[in-house]
Amino acid sequence: MESNYHTLKRTDNQLLVITHLSQLLTYLTGFGGLIVPLIIWATQKDQVERMDTHGKAILNFQLSILIYTLISIPLIIVFGLGILTLILIGILAFVMPIVNAIKAGNGELPSYPLSINFVS
Repeated sequence: MESNYHTLKRTDNQLLVITHLSQLLTYLTGFGGLIVPLIIWATQKDQVERMDTHGKAILNFQLSILIYTLISIPLIIVFGLGILTLILIGILAFVMPIVNAIKAGNGELPSYPLSINFVS
């Protein structure tokens, strides 16, 4: 008789919420918004139900934000548009983790706009 215990995943909406909100560490440390969700996702994706989906969405969003920021910096010098895009990126990077943390708490799937699919 085989046990399927190792394939069972627990439901932990609170950890999903924490994973989304950990992206806001970028505003405190400058880099924690990518590293902390990456660590949580890598260690918990096999134990927590839907962690893989949420973790991939967070990583794709954070990498997209990083790329958009790097593109905006030269635009400051060239066109002056970079300042506007950096402000919009900052607002988006602050609001969307909060919105998706609320969704995760309600058991819904995350949706990050303008996210490039790096990790699938």
